Amino acid sequence: MSVPTSSRGPWHVYLALCADGTLYCGIARDVGARIAEHDAGKGARYTRGRGPLEVLATQRCRSQGLALRIEHAVKRLTRAEKLELVNTPAGLRRIARRVRRTVSLLR
Repeated sequence: MSVPTSSRGPWHVYLALCADGTLYCGIARDVGARIAEHDAGKGARYTRGRGPLEVLATQRCRSQGLALRIEHAVKRLTRAEKLELVNTPAGLRRIARRVRRTVSLLR
């Protein structure tokens, strides 16, 4: 019997710093477990050999779709803009609000 996705908890967008100084953005239900997968070499191909990762920022999302849209918006930013998100209070939240507004306008 499968568990409905809505009862398994919220999704999160995270921005992490790799050991080589590069930035990685991803989504997960459990960020800590996902970072452990990356560090063990079982996460995304990009992060293999770049660990350990340090989480710089997270944003909770109500759905996987919204998390994916926010991740896409973050990945389109320059490195400087991503670092600005990390150094600005509620930086990822600002991106999330912009994405939610865009989605609601498209409906």
